[in-house]
Amino acid sequence: MFGRNNKRERVLILGLGGVGYYLAKRLQHEEYAVTAIEPDPAGIRYADENLDIQLIRGGAMDIGCWREAAAEKISTVIAVTDNDAINMMAAQIAEKFNIPNKIARIRSLQFGMKDSILSSEDLKVDLLIHPEELVAQEIVRLIKLRDATEVIDIAQEQVQLFAARITDDSPFANRKLRDISVDFNEFDFRVVAVTRGISTIIPSGNMEILPHDQVFVMVGSAYLQALMEAAGIPRGNRQRVMVLGGGLVGRRVADLLQKSVEVKLIEMDEERAEELSHSLPHVEVLHGDGSSSDVLTLAGVKDVDTFIAATGENETNIMSSLLAKNMIIQQHGGQNGGTEKTIALVNKEDYLVLAATIGLDIALNRKIMAANAILKHIRRNELISVAHMHGFDAEVVELSTAPGSVITKKPLSKLDPAYLGKILVGAVLTADGWKVAVGDTQIKGNDRVIVICHSMQLNEVRKLFAV
Repeated sequence: MFGRNNKRERVLILGLGGVGYYLAKRLQHEEYAVTAIEPDPAGIRYADENLDIQLIRGGAMDIGCWREAAAEKISTVIAVTDNDAINMMAAQIAEKFNIPNKIARIRSLQFGMKDSILSSEDLKVDLLIHPEELVAQEIVRLIKLRDATEVIDIAQEQVQLFAARITDDSPFANRKLRDISVDFNEFDFRVVAVTRGISTIIPSGNMEILPHDQVFVMVGSAYLQALMEAAGIPRGNRQRVMVLGGGLVGRRVADLLQKSVEVKLIEMDEERAEELSHSLPHVEVLHGDGSSSDVLTLAGVKDVDTFIAATGENETNIMSSLLAKNMIIQQHGGQNGGTEKTIALVNKEDYLVLAATIGLDIALNRKIMAANAILKHIRRNELISVAHMHGFDAEVVELSTAPGSVITKKPLSKLDPAYLGKILVGAVLTADGWKVAVGDTQIKGNDRVIVICHSMQLNEVRKLFAV
């Protein structure tokens, strides 16, 4: 339940690379007391200019730095340096300082997995994060979806959210949300987020949905298919997949899918391609430059259902995905077939919403996925669950309401207008199960609710749900 005083919680971050810096920014915003140890002077300077946290220049293995950080008072240590061995050893050091919560990022799948010689318990790690594995598993989950761009199960799968792009002929296009809810009133649902341009909007009833908007809709699980049909979302069954890039993510995706779907993998490096052809016996491995339309044509991209760009280059992933999508559309006579999907690995945070805006279906960022898994673990005493909405600068949060909090004083429609566009209550658990929240819904103390908010608005959620 919200209401905990996070100012008393001290977090030590080892490494201010992509994940470390993103975590420091989020935790500082949520009023944790953050200390970071970083050896790179440029990284220290950048953090000093942009963050309000304690910075210590030095190595994660320097015990003097730990003592300077007052490690004995730290509640959580997060080891996210670029070195797996250092991150694992940091958990051992944290154990000696009696730090209760230890989190480590480890890229190698030889540690911390079910069949590993060294388990998380052996490593003294409470949460072990494999970023590439997180991304690969998420891609596989998205591929196995039959409908929409994305579906998220929440509230013990009683409530679902689905993301989809509004087409020109959709019954939702060019209509206000208030009018849509009147015409489609056989069951409750709610549009909880919209991306338009490079912006994520938490909408009000007066917002007009436009063609090409990407929308996230919350509905009871029993009504998901009916709502998708009402919104004009096409159905499909994706079975042919093409993966660009045979690195950690691309190889793992191909490995996980090779026995259930038809997979082609394109790798630019000839030696790596040959190696992959031997280690992935059920995958057709091709050597070539996947950013070339000729190579994609020869590889048969026009016949695939899902194209995944997982190279190490942002621009290559985005442009190749756009190229592949346009080639597939041309195959359908200039029309989007509706069932095809492009997924791009985008490692630059600022590109995420942009990638979705320019036509990609889903852009994934391993840094943000790893950080969100860590944040969810840290907040586990506050939040029942957290899910990040891909392509949206927003999160879905399940939590319990503190008795006497602001949210319990008035029906949702009477809340302070200052919360409009920042926070939206999507559903509440009643005696009859989860119900989609509407304007006259009254939240009570100890109610379990689902809230959608911008990623940097959790403090505003606290003001509503805490005493």
